[in-house]
Amino acid sequence: MKSSVVREDTSTVRRSVLWRNRDFMLLWSGQAVSSLGTAITQTAYPLLVWDISHSAALVGLVGGIGTLPYVLLSLVVGALIDRWDRKRVMILCDIGRALNLASVLIVLFLGHLTGVQICFNALIEGTFFVFFNLAEVACLPRVVSAEQLPLATSQNEATMGTTVLLGPVVGGALYSLRQFLPFLADAISYTVSVATLSFIRTPFQKERQGEQRKLWIEIREGLAWLWHQPVLRFMALITGILNFQNGGLVPILLVLVKQQQGSSLLYGTILTIGGIGAILGSLLGAPLQKRFRLGPIVIVVLWVNALLFPFYAIAPNPLLLGVISAAMFLCGPIYNVAQLSYRLALIPDELQGRVNSVYRLLAFGFIPLGWSLTGLLIQWFQVIPAILFLSVCGLFLAIVTSLNPYVTNAGRKREERILHDSEGKQ
Repeated sequence: MKSSVVREDTSTVRRSVLWRNRDFMLLWSGQAVSSLGTAITQTAYPLLVWDISHSAALVGLVGGIGTLPYVLLSLVVGALIDRWDRKRVMILCDIGRALNLASVLIVLFLGHLTGVQICFNALIEGTFFVFFNLAEVACLPRVVSAEQLPLATSQNEATMGTTVLLGPVVGGALYSLRQFLPFLADAISYTVSVATLSFIRTPFQKERQGEQRKLWIEIREGLAWLWHQPVLRFMALITGILNFQNGGLVPILLVLVKQQQGSSLLYGTILTIGGIGAILGSLLGAPLQKRFRLGPIVIVVLWVNALLFPFYAIAPNPLLLGVISAAMFLCGPIYNVAQLSYRLALIPDELQGRVNSVYRLLAFGFIPLGWSLTGLLIQWFQVIPAILFLSVCGLFLAIVTSLNPYVTNAGRKREERILHDSEGKQ
């Protein structure tokens, strides 16, 4: 009994240290501001494209182009992230993204913005995002202890939920005032991120020893490591299909709102209502990850997603669109906390960039197709058939996952062993 009390007290102390971890708080606060800025422009971009073209296909194309760099670059970028200084990469990426938004502001002021330039800006933004995102994911296990990973991941998800709550309504309101304001706000947010990253002292990677090998050999190591992890391998695939479905949600919501004569502010408000669900999901993520095995969490989330998505086709007003979105967004953080903390605890530091790049290639690689195909389906067949098509995809995903023995039997025993070993080395 005494040893149990000691372990519980020690665990409580370690959890509280997360809030006193200066470098984590700098990383978290900078990304909180940056994420809010990104949520603002993610709301404004579809509105801007729609106002220029009134084309759902172009809305989907711009979203698809923005995520295309993950398909084209992630494997190479993951290997480079394991070679390069991760903090320097993140700082340079945020500077590049701020300059990219500055070009949008300049052309907006001149009155010459076109769909072609928006596509080009989306491609640049997506390219910088690949480098930044892989470096950020890879550095998290260096900034916090292995035991704190679920809590840190949950806090990040709570931040994302807050940005989903605030970003759309702020983005819609700013866009209604002046078209350039959302992009100015996002550019400022990247500047804040650069400042906070500059003050972090913890190295974002261990010292690399030995000579660098050919890039393709290092990429192959990341591929081979993930391939021999059946749970993570399958999780990457189902995450990709889930993101394919979710990638079509923005053009669907935008068209549904416009068909109901809704304003830009109303569109942002619907996404904000969805953000309430995201915050609740982020608060539940860590406790559920601690209480339940990975497999049941993933299966339940996918079934909830499959059952909810068809309701978009019959929602009679914007309020119900928001309620459905809130229930959908509730599932995302729960899923992310469970699979991300499980994954980061398993991957060795020297392979973080490469393995996460392979994982995210599979996970994010379907998003461009989801955006683009949904936009085309709406353009060709109207919005309701597009919703039904994505609903079938969600149902297929839930059934296949429920029948997969690797997922149904996935637990935390292996993760707990690694966490225990990591504690012993500290």
